[in-house]
Amino acid sequence: MKPGAVVWITGLPCSGKSSLGQRLQSRLTQMGKASILLDSDEIRYAMVPRVGYSPQEREGFYETLARLAALLSQQRIHVIVAATSHRAAYRKRARGLAPRFIEVHVQTPVEECRQRDSKGLYAPAHAGNAPWFPGVVEKYEAPEKPDIVATGGFDESAIERALAALA
Repeated sequence: MKPGAVVWITGLPCSGKSSLGQRLQSRLTQMGKASILLDSDEIRYAMVPRVGYSPQEREGFYETLARLAALLSQQRIHVIVAATSHRAAYRKRARGLAPRFIEVHVQTPVEECRQRDSKGLYAPAHAGNAPWFPGVVEKYEAPEKPDIVATGGFDESAIERALAALA
């Protein structure tokens, strides 16, 4: 039996990563396939002690997230990771740890992300009060050759391509 895969969904904050991940997991569940969604916001909330957003804390967080995803995928679970992971190095490390890795880039313009920002993340970043905020203060390194490109969290064709890649 094949090991599970890690489907790593990256994109700017508020680009639709969580929505896409939830929809993909729902489809996998309907198909009777074992899957789990690791949403970075929820993982951060579950971690004790709390993890901040400094460069060093992000490095450790993404290392932990990548290792957790790889561990679960080795148990024949499809692991969907919804995380900004704004550095290519974070995603490269995750790819190197996973037995099967599918990178999905949710390609949403920063203006659209800012407009749909229900958590109020962008305003402090633009005011200079959110150091290291990806896409505003700190550069978001978009994937050069993602396996799948999605246009927001409700891109049904991206979900279909992810399901085909998991088959």
